[in-house]
Amino acid sequence: MTGGAGFVGTWLCRQLLDDGWHVLVVDNLVTGTRAAVDRLSCHPNFSFLEADVARPFLVEGAVDLVMHLASPASPVDYAALPVETMLVGSQGTMHALDLAQLNGARFVLASTSEVYGDPLVHPQPEHYWGNVNPVGPRSVYDESKRFAEALTTAYRSSRSVDTGIARIFNTYGPGMRADDGRMIPAFMTQALRGEPLTVAGDGSQTRSLCFVTDTTAGLRALAASSCAGPVNLGGQDEVSVLELAETIRRLAGSRSRIRFVDLPEDDPKVRRPDTSRAQQLLGWAPSVGVEEGLLRTLEWFDQQLAEPSTRGAGSRQRTALTSDESALGA
Repeated sequence: MTGGAGFVGTWLCRQLLDDGWHVLVVDNLVTGTRAAVDRLSCHPNFSFLEADVARPFLVEGAVDLVMHLASPASPVDYAALPVETMLVGSQGTMHALDLAQLNGARFVLASTSEVYGDPLVHPQPEHYWGNVNPVGPRSVYDESKRFAEALTTAYRSSRSVDTGIARIFNTYGPGMRADDGRMIPAFMTQALRGEPLTVAGDGSQTRSLCFVTDTTAGLRALAASSCAGPVNLGGQDEVSVLELAETIRRLAGSRSRIRFVDLPEDDPKVRRPDTSRAQQLLGWAPSVGVEEGLLRTLEWFDQQLAEPSTRGAGSRQRTALTSDESALGA
């Protein structure tokens, strides 16, 4: 698994290990974390290769499945690493596909809803081609994933590589970096610290949220199938950004105010997947409700901010949770 030290990759690694797989993670730790690797290293069937997949890398032994998750995935990260983002989506995808071809392995590409850009069709079905600015501030991520999808399709059609493409929509859960620039970790850390929640624009733009265990279940189902995709993996509960901020503030018991900031260029106005293809071909549908997932994630962030110097001034109601994020520790 490339990018296995990242947020989604860490969850997916642990689940594959629990399923009995031997997992080798290849990651250069630019946006992934060494701590996540160290925790996974406790498992006897886990191994790690620190390498940049945009450059050729060597994997010894037979490989049955290649899952390509490597890429900066948040606007903060790919804005800071624009060339690296393009290279991991192009050269990195080629090297991962070459590994799958060499071993006769199944290949799964973790693509993104960003291939739809600022969509003019809603909800977004897989046959929609998108509305993407190729030279805008989000283009390095959008176009790297669009290229990765095209290259994956070319390897399937011209080299008979067994490939599958997943288009992942907004995924969240315990293990997200507080500083990665995405709205859920930002809102949660702001609410817990008693800071203003920064909502872009007027907050009317919408997102559909998918808890990380649902996303990884979809990726595992795609890996176990012969489906070529692309298939959308995402939640169906569409909420506005302002509604999300207010919900997180309520769940946190926070008195933080809402502060509106400038809307980033090319920020999508709507985002909701048509997941009928995933339901029909993979038998997949999300099972974790938005408030349940937000509570699990908020509990985790609260634990990370437990030091007196970083806790918010306001108190909040505590909710008892039973979930596997504490075991993950990512």
